[in-house]
Amino acid sequence: MTDLIALSADLRAEGDELDALVAGLDEQGWRTPTPAEGWTVAHQVSHLAWTDRLSVLSIRDPDAFTAELREAVSDPTGYVEAGAAEGAAEEPDALLRRWRRGRSELTAALALADPETKLPWFGPPMKPRSMATARIMETWAHGQDVVDALGVTRRLTARLRHIAYLGVRTMGFAFQVNGMAVPEEPVRVELDAPDGGVWAWGPEEAAQRVRGSAKDFCLLVTQRRHLDDLDVTATGEVARTWLGIAQAFAGPPGGGRKAGQFS
Repeated sequence: MTDLIALSADLRAEGDELDALVAGLDEQGWRTPTPAEGWTVAHQVSHLAWTDRLSVLSIRDPDAFTAELREAVSDPTGYVEAGAAEGAAEEPDALLRRWRRGRSELTAALALADPETKLPWFGPPMKPRSMATARIMETWAHGQDVVDALGVTRRLTARLRHIAYLGVRTMGFAFQVNGMAVPEEPVRVELDAPDGGVWAWGPEEAAQRVRGSAKDFCLLVTQRRHLDDLDVTATGEVARTWLGIAQAFAGPPGGGRKAGQFS
């Protein structure tokens, strides 16, 4: 439960940081195109509000969420696009209020959730701790799209560790969703953290290895940058293949970004 409380606090902080970035935008600012094709800043915030709503539904009414899931299966991309477009058509103030309300409802729902119950989702079912981690990842990733659109920078925080952890944990999923066998050989991941330390996962003696910047690894697994533009390297065939398909988010394989898009 302590872990879930801490995760909820980090989720709240991640949302508050993005909120501070968009709250002062005028109408034109909300309509600024982002690197995601066809999506404006408003689409990005709308998507987060939409996903928060579905997260709350998964916690409070799993059967109702499962019904939504059946609707999404036939056209997952269209389903996501429709959710983003609906909110993006709102007045920015109304969208901002709805997103804030949904963030508050989600943290409250997570606080009351049974930490051992697996919740239905668009990917594999997950426990509340994993859901909170996934929401941190998505908020940061879509926040990156907003940051790129507005041409601003944001400070690096220890919250990146949640995203990096999820990126490591979803290695098998990335292979599966791309129609590939999940490798049995372990991969060692070592990342340079914002505070100067090193975050590491996997056996120290593993022959398959990934090394680089924590921020860049997070940009990779959220598909916000192309591998060629990042300080992330691989040793071994399994590790190299993984970095080419890494995906920390649920759903079909993402399109990612083109090499040199942000140079």
